[in-house]
Amino acid sequence: MAAPRNVLRDEESAAAALLNNSSKEDDDSPTGKRLKSERFPVSRWELAAFFGVFLIFSTGLFCIYLTMPATEYGKLKIPRSISDLRLLKDNIATYASDYPTQFILGYCSTYIFMQTFMIPGTIFMSLLAGALFGVKGVFLVVFNATAGACSCFFLSKLIGRPLVSWLWPDKLRFFQAEAGLALGDLRSVKDLYDFKTLSVLFLIGLVSIFPTLLKKKKIYE
Repeated sequence: MAAPRNVLRDEESAAAALLNNSSKEDDDSPTGKRLKSERFPVSRWELAAFFGVFLIFSTGLFCIYLTMPATEYGKLKIPRSISDLRLLKDNIATYASDYPTQFILGYCSTYIFMQTFMIPGTIFMSLLAGALFGVKGVFLVVFNATAGACSCFFLSKLIGRPLVSWLWPDKLRFFQAEAGLALGDLRSVKDLYDFKTLSVLFLIGLVSIFPTLLKKKKIYE
């Protein structure tokens, strides 16, 4: 009677081992990994921090807008082109000289908000500071750009990194592998500034500025 019991126990242990192996294979399979990765990677407090920052910026801008001295608000808008920048400069030059504190506070808040949430138009805000304040505008732009970039980096690390890893894991691994290969080919810092790299960067800058020069030429003609 002992032999049949041992055989039965061996069969049960073999079946249990087979079941464990199959479950491990299912976990290691792409389907199992996909099921595990379906969980949203951002926690509640991270989402709360993101929306809290957005709410604080929005509330601050709204309060600044309400407390600023009266003016023609229809002429105040975020510039999207050089022509808009010229009109805005002409309209608010007197306003900025009459109320410098309120204007700088509103300008800094708007710039940092746009830089934090990557809203296009900060380049024209930088040009506006130079047109209104001259050399002093450089320090204003540097401060706003640094503060906005730090805020953007904080939010990107908080929710952007886990979202990218969750949505595009394969593309992220491919990019990391390519970046590792590119860094592996570098022998010194001088390799970053070789003639080929500088030529490509110069060509990209030339191509990007060519339409602006062509448009400017047509305007003067």
